[in-house]
Amino acid sequence: MTIAHRHNALLGKPVADEILASTQKGAAELAASGWPVKLVSITIGDVAAVSLYVRNQARAAGRAGIGFEERNFPAEVSRAEMQGVLKALNTDPRVSGIIIQRPVPRHLDIRELQTAIHPLKDVEGMHPTSIGNIVYKDLALAPCTAAASVELLKRTGLKLEGLEAVVIGHSEIVGKPIAFLLMAEGATVTVCHHMTRNVAMHSRSADAVFVAVGRPRLLTADMIKPGAAVIDIGINRIEENGKELTVGDADYEACAEVAGWITPVPGGVGPVTVAILMRNALTAAHAQKRHYDANFSGDADGSVHVAPVR
Repeated sequence: MTIAHRHNALLGKPVADEILASTQKGAAELAASGWPVKLVSITIGDVAAVSLYVRNQARAAGRAGIGFEERNFPAEVSRAEMQGVLKALNTDPRVSGIIIQRPVPRHLDIRELQTAIHPLKDVEGMHPTSIGNIVYKDLALAPCTAAASVELLKRTGLKLEGLEAVVIGHSEIVGKPIAFLLMAEGATVTVCHHMTRNVAMHSRSADAVFVAVGRPRLLTADMIKPGAAVIDIGINRIEENGKELTVGDADYEACAEVAGWITPVPGGVGPVTVAILMRNALTAAHAQKRHYDANFSGDADGSVHVAPVR
């Protein structure tokens, strides 16, 4: 049975469409008040996969009524130059959010670049401040892929309070944030990784399994409980029977026979991730407007005082 006909396929497009429509309405209202939303995408070097991501982001931005500017830098760009670029974007009131496309050249530290983005413009949710806010249940600018994964779980109708969830993979940008987002919703979370002795022992008892490790078809049907939700975040290119295929970290066909809900790859988490990025851009723009409204004050002589961003 194909993905399109699976009754339990948790498709990303309807969820993404809903988020983009809501974002478009909010962006239009904000633009009408003189505060248009704009994203700046930064690509360093020439990576084919990045071009696809940027095109998808630009298309989603267009649907959401958000400005989108792509800036490309040579692979040899220096650390100092990139710091200068980010500093300029941080202080540009026309820019609502900054996206750094991955991967970046080896001589650049992605964490350092992400940290250089002002937290109010961190639409990817990857600044240490944004990550730290999740611990305090401030989910306004959560990492996009993690937020998209939890959003899809919510669409199953399962009650997250008390839910037993297993996250396979503990990366800083997906696995760990998913765990914190789930805990903020009241779920009981187990995180498995490469040092976990028996992943299947944990995943078989879970009501929901998230898998994000970058290993094709790692999650098999015998590793999940009947009726469980499977959220597959992996994207892997493999060759099979002479054809190149894109598959997830779950064995979709086999797991779909057991799971109550399962996200396909492609077509599951991916579209929702891009939509969440646009929603984050709107959230960031609102936060910036509130900051400016609260901290800009005009004196009788027309001068303006600006309080520092905290």
